[in-house]
Amino acid sequence: MALSQLVRRATLAAAVTVGLGTLPAAAETIEIHNTMSTGGSEEAALQKFQELIGEKLGDDFEVNIYLNSQLGSEAEVLELLNIGQTQMALTGGAFMGQYAPEYNAVSVPFVLPNWGAVEHYIMETESGQKMQEIAREKGNLVYLGPQKRAFRHMTANKPIKTPEDLEGLPMRMPKIPVWIDVWEELGIQAVVIPSSDIYLAMRTGQVEAHENSLASPYTRQMWEVQDYIIETSHLSFPWHWVASAQWWDGLTEEQRTAISEAAEEARQHGTQVENEKDEFYREALIEKGMEFIEVDQAPFREKAAPAIERAMSGMADTVQPDIEASIEAASE
Repeated sequence: MALSQLVRRATLAAAVTVGLGTLPAAAETIEIHNTMSTGGSEEAALQKFQELIGEKLGDDFEVNIYLNSQLGSEAEVLELLNIGQTQMALTGGAFMGQYAPEYNAVSVPFVLPNWGAVEHYIMETESGQKMQEIAREKGNLVYLGPQKRAFRHMTANKPIKTPEDLEGLPMRMPKIPVWIDVWEELGIQAVVIPSSDIYLAMRTGQVEAHENSLASPYTRQMWEVQDYIIETSHLSFPWHWVASAQWWDGLTEEQRTAISEAAEEARQHGTQVENEKDEFYREALIEKGMEFIEVDQAPFREKAAPAIERAMSGMADTVQPDIEASIEAASE
């Protein structure tokens, strides 16, 4: 979509909001975007943010929530943020690869083993701070914090207990080169198909496995075509709270503090809701007859090591020690 179209879309949305009479004349609007549909931890977090802004800033600000890519794709909203045509987003990790790939260890499977390590790497390490700085320099993004997305596992129509069980397995993969490279190193035959076609591909035998969080097999009724969930816990691909620097820099210090505090509390709330939903999916999938297989991650990480090393080879010198520090911090 052309930049002029993005600007027109954002302007139109603002005009519609005013026309509907939902925006008080004296209020400043905070548009906040997310690509997911209603009902998830993302919406819960955004609603919490909306509530907190009302408490902290009263009628001075009105928070308008846009879900399900209403104002564009992730890439389109990042561009709107870049040019100051919208205010905030709960966005995926595309900006890390786009603006700071040399620090983007978060997106490599089998590197950060739990949420504590992911959060520590982003918020507490030199590499995480550099990623945030570069995102501001290149994308005009002010970084406010990560929000958990449940760890990804794999499903299969046969039991998987060791990396050897993956040899030649046709497995659906998203079109993310580093993910494909890691899983192919493990022995799978990668089949790139759209997420909307996963169920049909399994029913027809085009693929026999896939990887995702537990929401995927639950919402896709995958118990009809898959028997096993293998708890690889290979990746958490978090959401990120970001704001447009152009908008942010025009706020008062008091307003920035209030918004930062609201985003912090909202992201923690979203993480809590995500944990609750992940546990619900687990119980529901067991009830539907899917069998969970707990595996030792170490052999999988060891076999995938050449691909992981390829992914990490172009990264900054601080990344590996910061990964190790994050894993250690999360284990304390």
